[in-house]
Amino acid sequence: MMKRRAAALTLAVSMAAGLWGCGGGGSASTAETAPEVEVPTEPFGDTIKYDPSVPINDGKDITVELWEWGSDELFQQIIDGYTAMHPNVTIKLVNNPWEDYWTKLPLALDGQNGPAIFNVHNSYHENMINYMAPLEIPLEDLEADFTGVEAHVIDGNVYYIDYGMMTGSVYYNKEMWEAAGLTDADIPKTWDEMREVAKKLTIRDGDRLIQAGLNFNDDFHQNYLLGLNYQLGENLFLEDGRTPNVTSDAMKQIMQMLVDMYQVDGIGSADFGEKSSDSFGQGQSAMVIQWGHYYNTLNTTWTDIDFGVFEIPTFDGEPYAYNRYNGESTFGINKNAPADQQAVAQDFVKYFLANDDAQIAFNLAMSTFPAKKSLADNPEIMANPSLSVLAEHIDHYIWPGPMPSTMETSLKKAGEDIFYNGVDIDTALNAAQQEIIRDMQSSTFTSVEDLYKYAQ
Repeated sequence: MMKRRAAALTLAVSMAAGLWGCGGGGSASTAETAPEVEVPTEPFGDTIKYDPSVPINDGKDITVELWEWGSDELFQQIIDGYTAMHPNVTIKLVNNPWEDYWTKLPLALDGQNGPAIFNVHNSYHENMINYMAPLEIPLEDLEADFTGVEAHVIDGNVYYIDYGMMTGSVYYNKEMWEAAGLTDADIPKTWDEMREVAKKLTIRDGDRLIQAGLNFNDDFHQNYLLGLNYQLGENLFLEDGRTPNVTSDAMKQIMQMLVDMYQVDGIGSADFGEKSSDSFGQGQSAMVIQWGHYYNTLNTTWTDIDFGVFEIPTFDGEPYAYNRYNGESTFGINKNAPADQQAVAQDFVKYFLANDDAQIAFNLAMSTFPAKKSLADNPEIMANPSLSVLAEHIDHYIWPGPMPSTMETSLKKAGEDIFYNGVDIDTALNAAQQEIIRDMQSSTFTSVEDLYKYAQ
């Protein structure tokens, strides 16, 4: 799961300003000092097209709310672009902190005065789906323009899709890389090569670790145990889509590799910093695997680090899949909102999906690879190294579906027991398996791994 980091959005918000009237949608900010931009009058979009000349609510004034968390400027840009075309529509942006959002939103949606439009995160799918109205855009149009739509179909309906895909990549410290005598030619393609490179990047003073070649503290469950299994041809769930597969030979092999990296290779230590992301940002670790949001974190929080990015290594040759991804979701529409407000919400979502400039800005803000197929080689997207490294193999990443949080928490506990409490791998993974099974008894989750393009 990826919690939203408001700081991670600020870098791309400034890039998004002024984009909305260019090639994809209209723009006119409510700020007095905002520059005027051309408001489109002709239809735009790919298969999903938006016609700005069609009146909304018969031209009568209407106000709706859009709830979101932590990214006001970015959301206000798209609101301003939409209302510039439809001045009779007022969209009130309501920000709730992430910690409060998922408590307040269901209560609001359960009544008559909830927001017509709301931001969605798929980790809260089960809490939200019963309050959502299906999109009125034809399924075949969604599938023509966006990747991964089929995984969101429920009884023939789609309630939200992904506008972007986030996954893990390797971030490396360029100064440490050069100091170790490494060049671009040394970027590892396999895990064996990765371990050898990590050894060269490790610095010790006797038995004391000074610089970790690779640090995965606090992140091994997200970036290794919940993804590398695919490289070895194993899904996270068995054929029924509900039984976890965390005691598989693949999972044991990955866990053993992590143990060996620290205890045999000596390229890091479970006691060398609580969080690998902080350790890299503080200049103590040479390499980490992090999800896309880390690119913006480095550019806003750890600005002194000169870093590069490369795609996650594989075990050997072309894998079944490189890793899993998670999607950044489009908006939800409140099925309990009045019909006129729902009509505005449906139109707003269509505008967002047809608007290339909005899609680019949102993906850059979250450092996600666009799900919109026509933007796969967009120059602005390719200028972000955390996205460009994914371009060649983006269709070889799997979304397992909105996994219950127990998958992460149980595997994190298993790894901590192994590294800190001396529990053997089999025992720890068996305990995680049983805990996940117990926790999922009341869940409606079913994996969508079988919808992967190259499923086997």
